[in-house]
Amino acid sequence: MELTLMEGNEAIGWGAMAAGCNFFAGYPITPATTIYNTMLKLLPPKGGICLQGEDEIASIGFCLGAAMSGMKTMTATSGPGISLYSEQISFAIGSEIPIVIVDVQRLGPSTGSATKGADGDIQFLQWGNSGGLPVIVLAPVDVRDCYELTVQAFNLSEQYRCPVFLAANKEISMTRETFCMDELAVPPIVERRKARPDTPFVPFGVGENCQVPDFLPIGGDRLVRQTSSTHGRNGYITTDPEEIAMMQQRLNAKVTGDVSKFTYFDEFLVQDADTLVVAYGVTARAAKVAVKRLQRRKHPASLLVLKTLWPVPEALIREKAAAYKRVVIPEMNLGQYVRELKHLLPDKNIAFWGQMNGELIKPGQIMEAVENG
Repeated sequence: MELTLMEGNEAIGWGAMAAGCNFFAGYPITPATTIYNTMLKLLPPKGGICLQGEDEIASIGFCLGAAMSGMKTMTATSGPGISLYSEQISFAIGSEIPIVIVDVQRLGPSTGSATKGADGDIQFLQWGNSGGLPVIVLAPVDVRDCYELTVQAFNLSEQYRCPVFLAANKEISMTRETFCMDELAVPPIVERRKARPDTPFVPFGVGENCQVPDFLPIGGDRLVRQTSSTHGRNGYITTDPEEIAMMQQRLNAKVTGDVSKFTYFDEFLVQDADTLVVAYGVTARAAKVAVKRLQRRKHPASLLVLKTLWPVPEALIREKAAAYKRVVIPEMNLGQYVRELKHLLPDKNIAFWGQMNGELIKPGQIMEAVENG
């Protein structure tokens, strides 16, 4: 089979096209700009739209408007851009507007280092919205993941009508790798469920067995009401505590209640290991090398690679950690996802290895953390 050589950002673009993306807007920022470049090449020939906004705020605004008209939209940025996206991310959550947001993380805080990778936005992606409602965050490990998880991100965004983040990293997105596109695990494409033409349309109404409202596009034949303010099922602003509580609980439950259906992970089990290494993103690659070397040195450890970070796949983590006395988590930050493990696994000895200096975590550092436990 023919092999393809491309960087992670290119794979994200191709994955978006496979998922049916027909609108992209963004503002150039290292290390995410080549996603925009890729979409500029791919979208117009297919009849799609690719725009450069005057800034990040305008760019995500374009995407939300296009999504409300029925288009499948994506934007891409890095940490400073996510900061500027914050208000409209909250709008997308509260008004149930599908959008895929790629965060190619770089070293922060603030402007930081444009050409140095990090995983410093992990907590920010979950909690960087007003109201504290959940979002979905997927984390690719390699270029193949960049393609496959982008398709999954679009499917989840359409299915749950919410923002879905792809938490990439400069080291994944700007590294070229070979892979066979024919061997990719691409799921069936999901489309938004549209309201039936023979029933009254309630913009945010749901049925007994569904937490996600049906969709009608703004600008179509039927009246559609949209607002960024606290609203009820009919889309009108409300101050009724019971109605407000019902809406908030539904927005929370539609994502957190289904996390087992989109819990993506890899695992590498080693017999007789008493330590489990938990990793995500590019660090998972070093962790895989580390556990193989540890096995040869008669100091076995198993590996769990998380590709769904938020909502936290609690059932998976508890199940996979149950057989181990100790858990080691390496992160390219000063300790963000380790907090979730400590909360979920209070009976385990949890060790953290972290650094945020623009350098990749090396297999030897992970081996040291395991062996010195």
